[in-house]
Amino acid sequence: MIVTRFAPSPTGFLHLGHAFAALYAFEAARAGSGRFVLRIEDIDTARCRAEYERAIEEDLVWLGLFWDRPVRRQSEHFADYAAALDGLKRRGFLYPCFCTRKEIAEEIMRAGQAPHVLVSGPEGPLYPGTCRNLCSKERSRRMESGASYALRLDTQKARAAVPHELFFEERGRGPKGETGSQTARPEQFGDIVIARKEMPASYHLAVTFDDAHQGVTLVTRGEDLFHATHIQVLLQALLNLPTPAYSHHRLILNVQGKKFSKRDTGANLRTLRESGTSVRDIRAMVGLTNR
Repeated sequence: MIVTRFAPSPTGFLHLGHAFAALYAFEAARAGSGRFVLRIEDIDTARCRAEYERAIEEDLVWLGLFWDRPVRRQSEHFADYAAALDGLKRRGFLYPCFCTRKEIAEEIMRAGQAPHVLVSGPEGPLYPGTCRNLCSKERSRRMESGASYALRLDTQKARAAVPHELFFEERGRGPKGETGSQTARPEQFGDIVIARKEMPASYHLAVTFDDAHQGVTLVTRGEDLFHATHIQVLLQALLNLPTPAYSHHRLILNVQGKKFSKRDTGANLRTLRESGTSVRDIRAMVGLTNR
């Protein structure tokens, strides 16, 4: 049975891009006589608001969507992420990184590769591994001093611990038209952030864990997240979690050719609804066949 999900963050009102993503996931589940689940990605508790979570559910109901209960909220599962992190730490796959973004950019420059020409991964220019080889004494000293840090995955070490090839099935299309069976190559994206001192899990860890524990069998999301799949397939292997199929889809862009953001008030569903826009209009605006 197909199980899809929609996983917004309650940091603002839903916009046209969210509407398309939610409808795409819901209709993929309905086409396969499956289930559609909702997840609230509120792990960044400083930016998330209860009023936006309420608005998300109101907008989805208005669009005609319904989902399984209860809704999973990431803020209620910090202990789950901590346990997953602890397992990765015990196996030696994580290390603390004390670099700021400015320091990372400067290190890239010193290595002779300017950030604007460097191949990027899911988090921007590839991290050059500056803190990977710090000795344990220096790591402890910095952590005890109260310095900010992120926990990074030693991707090459982690990949070497998985004795088989990594694959995922692409049922949609990636940004370059990728479809069908895909070989996951997480090592090309460097040592990604898995958690931060002030945040119990990164996007990569939380969504990988949550998709498995919600029984998601088909992850639908924008093609801009295609490359993140390579990292998440590695995490699935390390955490002994199943690998779902993926269906990446086109992005809904504004008149400038850019993704909508929650700052685009004219495109948020609340504003459009209050102005008299119908669900049929919304479907037409995002290029879906009206029914």
